[in-house]
Amino acid sequence: MNTAALDKVASSVRLLAMDAIQAANSGHPGMPLGCAELGALLYGELLRHDPADPAWLDRDRFVLSAGHGSTFLYSLLHLSGYPLALDDLKRFRQVGSPCAGHPEYGMIPGIETTTGPLGQGFATAVGMALAESMLAARFNTPTRKIIDHMTYVIAGDGCLMEGVSAEASSLAGHLGLGKLVAFWDANAISIDGSTDLTFTEDVCARYEAYGWRVLKGSMYDYEGIARMVAEARAKGDRPTLIALESIIGKGAPTMAGSNKVHGSPLGDEEIAKAKTAMGVDPSLKFHVFPEARAYFAERAKAFSAARADWSREFDAWRAENPALAAELDAYVSGKASMNFAAPVFAVGDKVATRNASGKALASVAAAWPNLVGGSADLTGPNVTQIPGGVYSRSNRSGRMIHYGVREHAMAAVSNGISLHGGLRAFCATFLVFSDYLKPALRLSALMRQPVVYVLTHDSIYIGEDGPTHQPVEHLAALRAVPNVRVLRPADAEETVLSWELAMERTEGPTVLALTRQNLKVLEKADPVWRDTARCGAYVVRGTEGEPELVIVATGSEVQLALEAVDKVGAKKIRVVSMLSRELFLAQPEPIRQAIVPEGIRVVTVEAGASQGWERIATSHADIFAIDRFGESGPGDDVARHLGFTADALAALIRT
Repeated sequence: MNTAALDKVASSVRLLAMDAIQAANSGHPGMPLGCAELGALLYGELLRHDPADPAWLDRDRFVLSAGHGSTFLYSLLHLSGYPLALDDLKRFRQVGSPCAGHPEYGMIPGIETTTGPLGQGFATAVGMALAESMLAARFNTPTRKIIDHMTYVIAGDGCLMEGVSAEASSLAGHLGLGKLVAFWDANAISIDGSTDLTFTEDVCARYEAYGWRVLKGSMYDYEGIARMVAEARAKGDRPTLIALESIIGKGAPTMAGSNKVHGSPLGDEEIAKAKTAMGVDPSLKFHVFPEARAYFAERAKAFSAARADWSREFDAWRAENPALAAELDAYVSGKASMNFAAPVFAVGDKVATRNASGKALASVAAAWPNLVGGSADLTGPNVTQIPGGVYSRSNRSGRMIHYGVREHAMAAVSNGISLHGGLRAFCATFLVFSDYLKPALRLSALMRQPVVYVLTHDSIYIGEDGPTHQPVEHLAALRAVPNVRVLRPADAEETVLSWELAMERTEGPTVLALTRQNLKVLEKADPVWRDTARCGAYVVRGTEGEPELVIVATGSEVQLALEAVDKVGAKKIRVVSMLSRELFLAQPEPIRQAIVPEGIRVVTVEAGASQGWERIATSHADIFAIDRFGESGPGDDVARHLGFTADALAALIRT
């Protein structure tokens, strides 16, 4: 190990970070300055990676959970040879620069996930480690290991305060994810000051209680860190937390060790003093030590050799296992589907859409063997049992994951599974608990990850559990997130189509909002409704000639709308099932007009908040919705108590 060269790499990271943040007049210098030695060691010696092939299947994964320290990652990607130019770093935090304020997945090769919301990266890394173990169990053979890599994550004190990291750490310990190593940047500083203000627990004891191996050392001891990582890799029976004492802002002459260095530029005077102390002319901007360049130029040979060794092993594995190789190709390409045998339902059958989803999921799991996932302790109520066994510490081949009551970690872990590559992920809970997982779902949307969210018990009709469990505002909140597609099917047939749409989607997450109560399978007026519904809506009941009024309803309320129309009788009323409002609104105007004509009164019906329906309804008075919390009682009684009945809707139609 060339520690002298690593020192020059670390110093270069500090120089680049200071100057990038100062040029932007915005950023967080404390973390990159404080962790520069660890970064040099990681990218120079510990990570099995090849910047010349950033998507190498069996590369080690690295996640910067402390994403505010993004210049740490950008500097190391640049120095180690990833396609990130110095000019990009000079435009840190500027519009159009790939060097965003926090690392964004897809902006630069080598960024494995979007981070910034503290704790999310940690939990996502757990998903990556879980995915590695699943794929290793499926594709490694007794003679060859073609999936055999580590997942590393750097987390700060803030990450370890967040609840999502606690949930994910507990799950990782329970599952014994031995190829996961978390470095704790233990600098004892938060934005408000010393962590003693709020964070005095024994973190190491907590992680030991989770079932992790806990090792301790200094952020600035290359040999010591390397030994601890070697121990973690050699034993591999459980995840490892490496607690590294550090100095936030190390190298800043007057600000190091202070909360002042966490989230503000150092200023020209402080930077000049820091550069002088490092033997660099203060007038030099974005300086990189020649020794750092030379070090990574030499290391590039080792990076390439490691990948070449793996490629030879992979080629031999492929030759010995052609069927398995074809399956892996399908997994990685995302085209792992075979012919989907859709379950069939008859008009008039009464089936809760959660139960229809369960049948569809079984067919989907057979057609997409790389689909994995599970529920937050609600497998029965969510109807999300899939074949293939339960994934556990002793059975890495299982496809079904028991997440326990950990909704937030479940969604973040699902992101990690998806980001790792090779697997499709779904997760499930009650719709009302989407509040607990929404930060991770937002990242699914931001990163364009096709995670499927199965959210059941979708309205006040769940009944006796009362207002704490009866979602009202949740559909509106989910629809408000860009790139989230919400599907609320009206019957079992629409539910099957919803699963097809979810699995076909590759550029973002899909929410399936499903009922607890039984719904009749509808007779559809549109003979090609399955095709039309892909536009987000279709006509369930039509009229002779042009309608006088259009009712647009979703989910269980389509049946309520049909009942209300029967009560009105005289008017020519078209009933539209809007499977996905956002998908419908994204259609060209001629398609929208063909389903919901302009110039005709439109009434919308949904057992949830009215927000957003003004885009469809003629006026706010024509939005039949629920803008208050529910009540405890049988579902139909609650609906009557709230005035959400076919009679009340019929009265609105008559006005």
